[in-house]
Amino acid sequence: MRPRFLTSLGVGAVAMAVVTLMSVPAAGQTAAAPAKAAKPAAATKSWTPPKTSWGDPDLRGIYNNATSTPLQRPSKFGEKDVLTDAEAEGIEEEARANIDAAPRPDYPTGNYNDFWFDPRRRELTADKRTSLIVDPPDGRIPALLPLSPEREKARTAAFEANRRFLDGKPSVWTEADTALRCVTRTDRPPYMPAGYNSNFQIFQGPGYVAISTEMIHSTRIIPVDGRPHLGQNIKNWLGDARGRWEGNTLVVDTTNFRQEAVYGYAAAGYSTNASATVAATPVAANPATYHLTERFTRVAPNVVQYEFTISDPQTWVRPWTAMIPWNRMDGRGAEYQVYEYACHEDNYDAVHLLAGGRAREKAEKR
Repeated sequence: MRPRFLTSLGVGAVAMAVVTLMSVPAAGQTAAAPAKAAKPAAATKSWTPPKTSWGDPDLRGIYNNATSTPLQRPSKFGEKDVLTDAEAEGIEEEARANIDAAPRPDYPTGNYNDFWFDPRRRELTADKRTSLIVDPPDGRIPALLPLSPEREKARTAAFEANRRFLDGKPSVWTEADTALRCVTRTDRPPYMPAGYNSNFQIFQGPGYVAISTEMIHSTRIIPVDGRPHLGQNIKNWLGDARGRWEGNTLVVDTTNFRQEAVYGYAAAGYSTNASATVAATPVAANPATYHLTERFTRVAPNVVQYEFTISDPQTWVRPWTAMIPWNRMDGRGAEYQVYEYACHEDNYDAVHLLAGGRAREKAEKR
């Protein structure tokens, strides 16, 4: 079993630190422009997606979404949305160097390297985009709206709680992030590339689609039979998903998220900079107004195009959209399966985290 503690911090830092932090005044969100569709390879233009025996588009299979393409476009690229071959080769070479890096002296237990990381993290998306975000056109998460006093207070409390945890002095076990506590990690949508265990398996049956994730091994059940959403007072870790078919695309609308499951939750806790301030930490979406729309389209025999749009008129000035290719891993002439991912360490070790915190506090008073 892999050491999860450093990975929880590292993956969280990469996934959450991407949020744009500048607050700007605005009345609300405007409609997002349609995302740019990825161009399929010339060889697949005449390809016809298969159907299930009951007539739905067939998405079934095991897929991997790992990539070194960042969520947000690095500022050095400006308005450039696609890299040249030379630029792409340089970035992939840098990614390989980082993955294969020698042990870091500040990681006493050793750092993750090529043995642990998904090998597809060495590669950019096939279209060599500078960001996974395709809308807004600048490839960046939109600016934040001003926070209400209540949300600012909650943000401050979350920052302080996670600072106590990183300082080794948590007050209660729930000050550890849900990923560290093995509750949810990259299994909650939207599905982002991770350092490892970036595999998903899609199952289908009449009226249902299910997505099973390797990381934390949850399975998300998506009805596609037209039923309404649950009542607003029922909140779920993975939200309440309802799917529909638009041609060959599965469109999934998800609402009713728990606070801990919205985009940006607990991101404040992944800063170890002693000079960091609350103002320099991301903001979690508001679960009451947070809405996630996902689109799954099989664009080639071995590729599902995954696209998601996040909307929250109380958090960002406009919706934003990202596009991530899912590459099929099974059916390529070799056996491929998803094994169980068992995550228990910090659930079992909570007592030691708290006992260590009290011991540190006692030592500081001497």
